[in-house]
Amino acid sequence: MIPVLVVGAGPVGMTAALLLARAGVPSVLLEAAEGRAAVGSRAICVQHDVLDVLERVGAGQAVVDAGITWYRGRTFFRDRELLTVELPRRQGFPPFVNTPQTDVERILEDRVRAEPLIGLRYGHRVVDLRQGDTVTVTAEDAAGRRVAFEGTHCLAADGVKSTVRDLLGIGFEGHSFEDLFVIADIAVDLGHREPERLFYFDPAWHPGRQVLLHPQPHGVYRVDWQVPEGFRLTDEHIRAITGSRPYEVRWRSTYRFHQRRATRFRVGRVLLVGDAAHVMSPFGARGLNSGICDADNAAWKVALDRAGEAGPALLPSYEQERGAAADENLRVTGETMRFLVPRTDAERARRHEVLSTGDTARIDSGRMFEPFAYRDSPLTSPGCTGALAADGARAGPGFTVVDGALIRPDGHLAAVGTDLTAALRRAKGFTADAPPRTAPPP
Repeated sequence: MIPVLVVGAGPVGMTAALLLARAGVPSVLLEAAEGRAAVGSRAICVQHDVLDVLERVGAGQAVVDAGITWYRGRTFFRDRELLTVELPRRQGFPPFVNTPQTDVERILEDRVRAEPLIGLRYGHRVVDLRQGDTVTVTAEDAAGRRVAFEGTHCLAADGVKSTVRDLLGIGFEGHSFEDLFVIADIAVDLGHREPERLFYFDPAWHPGRQVLLHPQPHGVYRVDWQVPEGFRLTDEHIRAITGSRPYEVRWRSTYRFHQRRATRFRVGRVLLVGDAAHVMSPFGARGLNSGICDADNAAWKVALDRAGEAGPALLPSYEQERGAAADENLRVTGETMRFLVPRTDAERARRHEVLSTGDTARIDSGRMFEPFAYRDSPLTSPGCTGALAADGARAGPGFTVVDGALIRPDGHLAAVGTDLTAALRRAKGFTADAPPRTAPPP
């Protein structure tokens, strides 16, 4: 059976392969690196509804168990506390969990290696891609040999510097922020009885900029400093946070954040997912979470398309739905960055006024990720919100009907209180007069 090709074995690519396997679809997972480097926390926040997606492939609870959740967030301006947020405690999965990306990847790779429908190929760097009735990807292995892989479809999860995106000639429009951020994982006991998120605007020990602390497992804090060019992190900077407590820097790196979007999310049978399709600032945790939602959206559509059950609108709907989601995430993170890193006199004046007056309703330190509702999708019947249904961990791998509502394989509502036979046909991408399509070769 011809597989689906997945390029990139990060959390998005591995989730896509596992979702395909759940639908009975084999895949080959091509990763350019020769092995996994468990270095640094990188993305750390996995949102509740995304945990549900991971639970469908047997990884959600493990990601929760490997992380921690904070329920109190405190925001400071200079020497005073402006805002304390208390999050509700709930049954089941928490609102989100702080689990370092390295741990998420380890958990997913364990699942991938245990899945006979997935072939994981490290050390295979993609160098060419061609498509017709099928997709052929040529990869160069660690010895310099070129190997061709054939698939019915290809999901490109190969990151912000996506080779597949470049081979397809797809643009990556947007901008990069001039400000730099130093990010470090620091092991220290700050004396909190429970984990807390701390956000400092313009503290005396880092004037004119901000510092964010996120708790992680095992007594480690992820600390983000907004810094000028040429900044060098020293013991003095860290001691401003830790005081005289002993600490250990486990990892550090310097980033420049970006707001970019691919000009197309799909070309034929090739779909871009995750950072290959969009990249945004991390405030609000919308990168990894939206990437996994891309994988969830793409996997069931590819599964139906290769089985010959998809109408002509199904694959194009991936770009319509996830493109709209990316636009919304970029809008939200763009607003946050205008507050955190103002670029004009007007933006700087607005921020100073908000912080000085303590107008907590207008403080924007990042709006947490929310799943995108597909209200305007061609797959969604009129009168339906396209929102996520309850208990997303039970969704899929096929369509289900619960209390008169048609639920898609990705857990989104397709129709409520209407002719479900017609709604199912619409949700599979058929127009009124479109005949069934011939399946690609197995």
